Amino acid sequence: MTNAFPSGLRTRIEALLARYPNRRAALLPVLHLVQRERGFIGPEDEAEAAGLCGLRPVEVREVLTFYTMFRREPAGRHLLRVCTNLSCSIRGSAGILDHLRRAFGLQPGRTTPDGRFTLVEVECLGACDKGPCLLAGDTLHENLTPAALDAILRELE
Repeated sequence: MTNAFPSGLRTRIEALLARYPNRRAALLPVLHLVQRERGFIGPEDEAEAAGLCGLRPVEVREVLTFYTMFRREPAGRHLLRVCTNLSCSIRGSAGILDHLRRAFGLQPGRTTPDGRFTLVEVECLGACDKGPCLLAGDTLHENLTPAALDAILRELE
């Protein structure tokens, strides 16, 4: 084990692990906790999470690359996730994504030069009946229009 986690984080992870029937079952909550603490999950975090959960690092990496909610590199201060799944696409998510591209001059997966915003395209935010949707940090915004999006961006500045 690499011992990359500070003692406070390690203590919280150990308490979390104790709530599960086996350590492997706790991987997703452990990764969420690490990301909340660190802002992203780096290679040393992968290795430590693997050791604590009784997994190989490659198994943790498979989970990190499968789920779009995990970041493997630092994000901007405001992480903007736009759903582009079928339901949101039918309801106009391409227009929302284009509006954000123009507003920031960047493509999904990139961060603004000032580090304020990271734009990410995601497969689903779980609000298929209320698309198009945007997850700004931990706040879900539904039934978006360009005008509503502009108001959200003003609040975040």
